[in-house]
Amino acid sequence: MNRKIIQIDEDKCNGCGACAEACHEGAIGMVNGRARLLRDDYCDGLGDCLPACPTGAITFVEREAAAYDEKAVQAAKAAKTAAEPLPCGCPGTQSRAIRRSSAPCPTADAAQSCLSQWPVQIRLAPVTASYFTGARLLIAADCTAYAYAAFHERFIRGHVTLVGCPKLDAVDYSEKLTQILQSNDIKSVDVVRMEVPCCGGLENAVKTALQRCGKMIPWQVTVISTDGRILSE
Repeated sequence: MNRKIIQIDEDKCNGCGACAEACHEGAIGMVNGRARLLRDDYCDGLGDCLPACPTGAITFVEREAAAYDEKAVQAAKAAKTAAEPLPCGCPGTQSRAIRRSSAPCPTADAAQSCLSQWPVQIRLAPVTASYFTGARLLIAADCTAYAYAAFHERFIRGHVTLVGCPKLDAVDYSEKLTQILQSNDIKSVDVVRMEVPCCGGLENAVKTALQRCGKMIPWQVTVISTDGRILSE
C-alpha cells in the first residue's frame, strides 16, 4: 500500500539516538552509529521522532510500504521488556549499581587539575580562542570524567579539553568542531566516549568535522565502560 512513512537521511544523522528513544513503536534502531528505519510495519506514521532529531535527518515521504501492524509492535514490546527491561528504551539510561572495594579515594590535596583552559563545553568555546593554537585537542563525552578515575592525568594533561553530550544538548556538534579545526592549527584530536550507543553521536560528529575541515589531522578514539574501564583505544 502507498502511505506516509518516515525517511532517515543517514548523512545528516549524528548518531545521538534521540529518535530511537522517541519512537515508541521500536521502528527506529541504531545501526553502525546511525539511525535506521528497521521495519516499515512498525512505523505508525505519526512522527514522534521528528521533533526529537536535532539535525533534521528525519522527514515524511509517501511511498509503498507495509501497513502499520499494531499487534506486531505490541508483541515486540512485550518480548523486549521480558528480555531486557530498560528505562526509556535506551541502554545509556539503564540503572545499575557499581560495587567498589573499600579502598579510599585519593584526597583532594593528592590530586591537581590538569585543565588548561575555560570554557570546556563545546557549545561555549570560542572558535578562534588563542589556546587552540598548536593544541592537542581532547573531545570528551561529559560522563567520561566521572567514570574514569584518572581522567585528568590520563587524558586532560597536555590537551585543550572540550566536552559535550549530543543526547542532552540535542545538537549536531560537527559544524562547530569543523570551524574549530579549520580556523586553528590543531595538532591532533583525541576522542573519549562512553560505551553506550548514544555516545556514538559525539564520535560521529568528530569524524564528520575531520572530513570537512580539509586537513589531515591524526586522531584516535578511546571507549570507557560504565564501570570505569578502558575498553578500547
